[in-house]
Amino acid sequence: NNEKSVPQLLISDLKFEKSLAKLMFSPDQENHPSKAPVKYGELIVLGYNGSLPNGDRGRRKSRFALFKRPKANGVKPSTVHIACTPQAAKAISNKDQHSISYTLSRAQTVVVEYTHDSNTDMFQIGRSTESPIDFVVTDTVPGSQSNSDTQSVQSTISRFACRIICERNPPFTARIYAAGFDSSKNIFLGEKAAKWKTSDGQMDGLTTNGVLVMHPRNGFTEDSKPGVWREISVCGNVFSLRETRSAQQRGKMVENETNQLQDGSLIDLCGATLLWRTAEGLSRTPTLKHLEALRQEINAARPQCPVGFNTLAFPSMKRKDVVDEKQPWVYLSCGHVHGYHNWGNKEERDGKDRECPMCRSVGPYVPLWLGCEAGFYVDAGPPTHAFSPCGHVCSEKTTAYWSQIPLPHGTHTFHAACPFCAHQLAGEQGYIRLIFQGPLD
Repeated sequence: NNEKSVPQLLISDLKFEKSLAKLMFSPDQENHPSKAPVKYGELIVLGYNGSLPNGDRGRRKSRFALFKRPKANGVKPSTVHIACTPQAAKAISNKDQHSISYTLSRAQTVVVEYTHDSNTDMFQIGRSTESPIDFVVTDTVPGSQSNSDTQSVQSTISRFACRIICERNPPFTARIYAAGFDSSKNIFLGEKAAKWKTSDGQMDGLTTNGVLVMHPRNGFTEDSKPGVWREISVCGNVFSLRETRSAQQRGKMVENETNQLQDGSLIDLCGATLLWRTAEGLSRTPTLKHLEALRQEINAARPQCPVGFNTLAFPSMKRKDVVDEKQPWVYLSCGHVHGYHNWGNKEERDGKDRECPMCRSVGPYVPLWLGCEAGFYVDAGPPTHAFSPCGHVCSEKTTAYWSQIPLPHGTHTFHAACPFCAHQLAGEQGYIRLIFQGPLD
């Protein structure tokens, strides 16, 4: 098996047609009349390749667009009351007014009333399906193909996890705050929650498992680099991380950073991580049409299995969970792409390792899947690389970016994961360059 004698094809060698450039950008700007609602941005849950396993339904879906509301529903802090008993605190916080209650002891509660703000819109995110929640988020189970896999897990996501406040006027700044208001318009921080009085006499606090945010450096582009994870307080202040997720002691306040979201900011709710994309950022992102054109372009080059000589083809984006007979498979140790075959099993490790017939390197052998969630792509490059060990395929710069990002896992660890399925990345880099063989004729 002399490797050099076989014509090899890297997808980056393909000449991509100019027509693809036209498909690259979202058609949003062109064909909507000026009355189209203003889009502030979108939240995309990591670990889902374009939709939830059992389909997107209502407020429970893999991505959520935030549009300017017909009428402002934002709130801002106003009066502070110090109540001597919890009963008095209850009396102060009336059902028609938003308020945050900070229980300092059995003898003292501070209630901060919030008043209507006509300049902002508020969106709330959490596990609860009650009406104040705009976007219902459940725990992400890596690689799970159905919701039945996810229901047995005790959730660590708060019922009213966080809220995002967007300015209704340009530049439509979005800011994130820990905790959301419940059905009686209340946020209640009990005795055990970390809370404190700020230097200007206001109250602030953290939620049980916290809301973590990471802003990438250089925006969400092919030059992006991971930023530093921070914790956001109930009042939107920025802190270094606690020792563990729910430790009583807060981190240090980071004075020179803000809770303002930027394109590519990651929000971790302890059980699910969301990517924030601004409307402007999304307009520079490849569209599904572009990804589909790239898929057809690869398939048109008729890559072949170097052993069976059968033509390989990526299945359509709609069939993204069923292994197709023409599906390309890859040896993760070397990147050689084949069709499925049954030989080369190694006895060690439950037969999971296989020997590549091209170069004899031994490692996992997995089917390749196209990454269909365009919002995760940092550029519009061709799908030349795959994450390891899951086999999700996207552009080189996209695999390089996500493989550097430490995503929170559990209460105190971090690891890199595939954005399309949330599987922890393995191997030296966490991804591999694909080597396709071109047709012999």
